[in-house]
Amino acid sequence: MSSEFLDWWATRAELDSVKPDSRHKPIHPQLVAATLSNLASDDAIFTADVGEPTVWAARYLKMNGKRRLLGSFLHGSMANAMPQAIGAQVTCPKRQVISMSGDGGIAMLMGDLLTIRQLKLPVKIVIFDNALLGFVDIEMKASGFLPTGTRLENPNFADVARAMGLYGVRVEEPAELAGAMQAAFKHDGAAVIDVLTDPVELVMPPAITLEQVKGFSVWMMKAVLNGRGNELLHLAESAWQH
Repeated sequence: MSSEFLDWWATRAELDSVKPDSRHKPIHPQLVAATLSNLASDDAIFTADVGEPTVWAARYLKMNGKRRLLGSFLHGSMANAMPQAIGAQVTCPKRQVISMSGDGGIAMLMGDLLTIRQLKLPVKIVIFDNALLGFVDIEMKASGFLPTGTRLENPNFADVARAMGLYGVRVEEPAELAGAMQAAFKHDGAAVIDVLTDPVELVMPPAITLEQVKGFSVWMMKAVLNGRGNELLHLAESAWQH
């Protein structure tokens, strides 16, 4: 058995060890993706927004030869997941289609929820709602900058969906996540599941460079000097409770 396979097996085992009984709030995005994978149909079509939803999809969706994953994997075109889900559902009307949307992505093309209603498409939209442009935020930190312009003032996306005549549910408690997803997936029509996720969750790259370590250290120093040391405490707490 090759060392590469053993390394993969160890990594896979670590990823699959997401605690289903986690009570951490805001909810770990890993738990959202793992729960989604467990509850989706065997031939589901997933679409993933660029940034963090792509990472969670790549790491936690279990593909079986029948499932499909669509995304914008070669370039950073924001808000791709929901339009791709619309196209997939029109093409495959009898298959379950799930959009793994970031809050920035869903806000950018929110009007397409009306398209989903108009066409009566049963697309399920799971929103990783961390009130943050997550990938941009972590890239700025890794470069040694204090993040600027990455915070989002979001509405309650479930309320927005219901105002448009769609099924909408907001999930803030980890214990309610699986039940909320199951109910939304059983709903005969489109559904929006707005999940409040942890904004300080670290998205670790496959390999960490020395430059990234230096940049992250500079960011931590700047955060303390600028009175934002509580962000570091929240980061440590989130990582410890993963």
